[in-house]
Order: sequence, then structure tokens, then C-alpha cells
Amino acid sequence: MKQLIIVFCLLLSLSVSAQNAAQARKILDKTAALIANKKGATANFNIVGKNLNTSGTIAIKGNKFQATTPQAIVWYDGKTQWTYMKASQEVNVSNPTEAQQQTMNPYKFINLYKNGFNLSMKTISTVWQIHLTATNQKRSIKEMYVTINKNYQPQTIKMRQSNGWVTINVSRFKAKTLGDATFRFNAKDYPKAEIIDLR
Repeated sequence: MKQLIIVFCLLLSLSVSAQNAAQARKILDKTAALIANKKGATANFNIVGKNLNTSGTIAIKGNKFQATTPQAIVWYDGKTQWTYMKASQEVNVSNPTEAQQQTMNPYKFINLYKNGFNLSMKTISTVWQIHLTATNQKRSIKEMYVTINKNYQPQTIKMRQSNGWVTINVSRFKAKTLGDATFRFNAKDYPKAEIIDLR
């Protein structure tokens, strides 16, 4: 009888865990759809990590993005990335790998949950906190906490990588119609820039 009760409790906890993961997935689906708005969106952000502390603004449209910080401006049009370093007036041009995109492009890391992660969630006050754990710990992002408000807007993304935790705080997220030129470097705007092609 005791073993039967243990088996029943185990099955019940597995069922609750599966429902919890399904609910987390639904919330992330709605958040990813909001971020992937076909017209575009903008937000402010602050990133804190090991040897990293910066803030700025970001514009996103599908898998394209443009981020501005006091140190640099990054444009990504879905294939090519331009990184303008303000201090040196250099523009590095590259085609980032999937792993590199995941750490820079919010569209990429907000969609990580779809493959290779176990999900769980809890409600804290008026937000959801979703915990993602990589099924393969060799991935570049091993663990992630995403805090999402009731409007399905991400507020905090905390990622554990091989070099420690990185926290991204997001504010003033809003839908906005953005043209494709927003996500491409325009050399005419930076006539003194030295362009370094790393492709």
C-alpha cells in the first residue's frame, strides 16, 4: 500500500510538472510572437555581467535588430552585422554564427525555449518567472530565467553562460513600425569610419 501511494504521488508530481511546463511554453509563445512583431518594436535595456555593464536602446523587427549603447552601435539585417565602435571609429562587418546571434539578438534568445530546454515557471506578484535549463550543458546558454509581465512583455532575462551570469533588464517596450534601412549600416552617415570586413 505504501509503495502504491509513493507511485501515485510520483505520477501526480509528473503531471503537475508537465502542466507547469506547458503553461510556461504558452507564455513564451505569446512573448516571442510579440517580440517578432512583423512591423517592429523598440525598447530600452541595461546589461550587467562579468566585465560588462552598459545600457542603451534596441529596435527589432523579426530577426533583424539595431542596438545603440554609449560604446557602440550594432546593425543586423538578418545576415550581415555591422558593429561601429565609437571610440576608434571602426566598423567591423561580419556574418555572426547562430551561437553569436543568441547572445546579441533578442529574437534569437527569446526563441531558445523551443528546442533543447526544460521549462518550469512560477508566479511572483504580478509577473511570471520562467526557468529554462539546457538539456545539453555544452550549449552556450546553459540556463535562463525570463521574467514576463501580464502583457507578455519581457522585463528581465538572466542567462548563465560558460563565463557566468548576464542579466538584461528591459523597459519601455513598445510596438513601432520600422523600415528595413533601420537595420543596415549606412556609410554616408559615418564618413570617417574605417570599415573592417571580417567575413
